[in-house]
Amino acid sequence: MPAAEAEAAAPLEDDEIRDLFHSLSTQTALLLAVSGGPDSMGMLAAFARWRDLTGAVPALTVACVDHGLRPETAAEAAGVVRAAEGFGLPATTLRWDGDKPATGLQEAARDARYRLLGSHARDIGASAVVVAHHREDQAETVMMRLTRGSGPLGLKGMAAASAHDGITLLRPLLWVPKARLAATARAAGLTPVDDPSNRDDRFTRVRIRQMMPHLVAEGLDSERLAIFAGRMRMIEAALAQHAAVLDAASRQRSVVPETVVFDGSGWLDKPFVDVQQLLAAVLREVVPEGARERLEALEALTGAVLMAIAEGGALRQTLQGALVTVTAGGRVIVAREPARQSPRRTI
Repeated sequence: MPAAEAEAAAPLEDDEIRDLFHSLSTQTALLLAVSGGPDSMGMLAAFARWRDLTGAVPALTVACVDHGLRPETAAEAAGVVRAAEGFGLPATTLRWDGDKPATGLQEAARDARYRLLGSHARDIGASAVVVAHHREDQAETVMMRLTRGSGPLGLKGMAAASAHDGITLLRPLLWVPKARLAATARAAGLTPVDDPSNRDDRFTRVRIRQMMPHLVAEGLDSERLAIFAGRMRMIEAALAQHAAVLDAASRQRSVVPETVVFDGSGWLDKPFVDVQQLLAAVLREVVPEGARERLEALEALTGAVLMAIAEGGALRQTLQGALVTVTAGGRVIVAREPARQSPRRTI
């Protein structure tokens, strides 16, 4: 969005704030993750206004994560605490201590941020952490995943609610333009900080952000990408329902812990994507802490399973910490991969 257009953006109005946060009124306590940038400061101002409009339920607490990546971050975090306290909201700074990686810094910082926020939320009894992801964030996420070859499950973008390390992350602002959050912060008298990493083109998201004006010129703006993500989410819901039906029809009783058994003999006349979705779901069930594999690996596993069923041959393949076995007769067994034993040393 051009600078002049961003400056002209209107702050969120009271009715919009009520609508955006209405579904959160059933929560008992929320932890607001505020970095000090225009997005999260706009969110802070909007939540403070919501409290004034609707009362003090749920209880609101603010946390700012100081990643320690720039000399100014401690002072910036202190500014967030002062701003929150100015609204009468309790606030604290969470610090990411220790060595920082030379590569994958943004990913490591994100993981540390969510780990610290999740731990603090549990400590204070908050039911969820609220983050200020907005419409442009959603558009950039879709574009990043598209460049990495994601299928519908990736192109659905970020969810309004998701789980991360046992804590719920809420994103109530995914349809709000970034400029309107910045305007909401300005209208509340807040001065956001400027993080130069948001312009550092060493990072993929920044390069995607720099590319977006060219897409906007062709009509592909953040709103259209967010709508696209919503449509992909509807497709995901349909695929998940198909997989659940296939699961119910083919799952067999298993007495072995962390092991799921299917009669896969009827899978060959089902759509490939239904079997793929079922395998993805059961991998998460058997190894919930496992890393999520790329689409290509899941497609290859699905193809290998169906081929083994069709040929009546055996298959033993590992993926995502699970061992997938196909036996004669089309039985498909998914179990946690056995721990590898260290070779014995001879003396």
